[in-house]
Amino acid sequence: MKLIPNDDWANFKRYRKANKELKTPSEKENRVVFMGNSITDKWVMFHPEFFLENNFVGRGISGQTTSQMLLRFKQDVINLQPKAVVIHAGTNDIAGNTGPISVEQIAENIFSMAELANAHNIKVVLASVLPASSYSWSPSINPIEKISQLNSLIKEYAEKNNHVYLDYYSAMVNSDKGLKKELGRDTVHPNIDGYYMMEPMVKEAIDKAIY
Repeated sequence: MKLIPNDDWANFKRYRKANKELKTPSEKENRVVFMGNSITDKWVMFHPEFFLENNFVGRGISGQTTSQMLLRFKQDVINLQPKAVVIHAGTNDIAGNTGPISVEQIAENIFSMAELANAHNIKVVLASVLPASSYSWSPSINPIEKISQLNSLIKEYAEKNNHVYLDYYSAMVNSDKGLKKELGRDTVHPNIDGYYMMEPMVKEAIDKAIY
């Protein structure tokens, strides 16, 4: 693979301007950053009021893997000085978006983000990967087993390190271990009803982490 010298692999430019425009939070302000992929990215687009009303900052980028998120974690999370971060990642790694990677390596990237947050006194919410039965852009991959394995590792790590584990998976999975049709736009991404289901769950997890 030939790298272009100016290739912004982690997409640092996506939120650079927005980050500069974001004011430093006051001491009493409970800012929360959502780090993620298209599921987070589209959430802000589908229901911006949820983020504005709760002082939540969306920093999702469609298609991203945990390796890319880890690279931009300082710029897009730590430098924004939030009280907490919600990390929701992993499905694009399983889909192979940036090349082969083991479930254990995906988990380690997520854990590294959590450790960076912890080192900067940012509370951590680790969200489960949503159920997915297939990927339209990567049809040769069967994600069911790997999603289950990754969620087990995330849950175990969260419990061991006193982080909050947010279990979207159990609430949104169908009998075939895929995303419930009524909650999805496809086999991977939530529709607005899916987001409405996720919202009280993430708020409860954030409250648990902060308070």
